[in-house]
Amino acid sequence: MDRLSLDAEERKILGKKVKNLRKNGKLPGHVFGKKLETEHVSVDGKTFLKIFKEAGETGLINLRIGSEKVRPVMVKGVQYDPVSGDPIHIDFYQVNLTQKVKVPVPIVLVGEEPEAVKLGEAIVLQTMNELEVEALPADLIEKIEVDITNLKNIDDAVTVGGLQFDREKLTVSANDEDIVVKLAPAITEEMKKQMEEEAAQAAAVAAESGAEAAGEEGAAAEGGEAPAEGADGKPDEGHGPEESKGGEAKPAEGEAEGTK
Repeated sequence: MDRLSLDAEERKILGKKVKNLRKNGKLPGHVFGKKLETEHVSVDGKTFLKIFKEAGETGLINLRIGSEKVRPVMVKGVQYDPVSGDPIHIDFYQVNLTQKVKVPVPIVLVGEEPEAVKLGEAIVLQTMNELEVEALPADLIEKIEVDITNLKNIDDAVTVGGLQFDREKLTVSANDEDIVVKLAPAITEEMKKQMEEEAAQAAAVAAESGAEAAGEEGAAAEGGEAPAEGADGKPDEGHGPEESKGGEAKPAEGEAEGTK
């Protein structure tokens, strides 16, 4: 990937005062790296967005700080305002050109749409949107393109092993058998209708089972023992020995009261 250049200025304004920089079209940022002291910088906002659109997070940028310092950096991250969506801060990572780095590289689909997709019989299912690669900073690529033209039948797929890139310079951690994109069956209106009917039938069976369970519970409640009735037809209050008006228990009828 060609090296891009971006001018920066040393920044002494920190904290909440950086909002004044943004009002003047500048974006605050900092440069950091392994065993390096962090440098605070600012760049022109419009110029940065133009460079970032081309470099992404894998492209090398020559960050010229003032008239003397040049840092080989990559954009490690951009912070955005949650309301306006405008960038408000940039993290530049200074790389060692002799040491490999690991970065995610976007996977982009190219080529003509398969005939089965045009006919509504299938869909192109991308299961991997990026691939982590390890390489020297100067050997990194902006993206990996995948041609979907040759996907013709359901379950036709492109795996990691079928991706086109320089494997001598870039190492990937994914397995060659991992699927990147495949041709999957489309859900037609007829299939949707069938699925809805099956769901409705399942709901009806569940409702019927619930009603039967409720009926059985009700029947069990009705079949329970009724409280015993007294001579006057009213249910007795309590199941223990009868109590006398004085509070003492009377012997049950038919029970011997004792030997006289």
